[in-house]
Amino acid sequence: MAFYEYRCEHDGVFELARPLGTAPEAAACPVCAGASRRVFNSPMLRSSIPREVVAAVDHAEKSRTEPEVVRSLPPSAKRTPMAPLTPTLRRLPRP
Repeated sequence: MAFYEYRCEHDGVFELARPLGTAPEAAACPVCAGASRRVFNSPMLRSSIPREVVAAVDHAEKSRTEPEVVRSLPPSAKRTPMAPLTPTLRRLPRP
């Protein structure tokens, strides 16, 4: 089975599952039953791209609408030590 995309002018894009090579040029919209034209897209492009790149793109797309909330540093994060204060800065009042 292959998935084919169709676009209804009123309800947008929807998919139909049909046997490979049997998709009609037009199909009825499942919402309004109006005629919808087939949309041609690039199939299976992700199979030639490295997994790391696909994962990064998927994460970026997801974070656009569902950003992750970070509540603490990861356990492996190392803090950078602060440099000692210069004699001039030591005289400033501390909070």
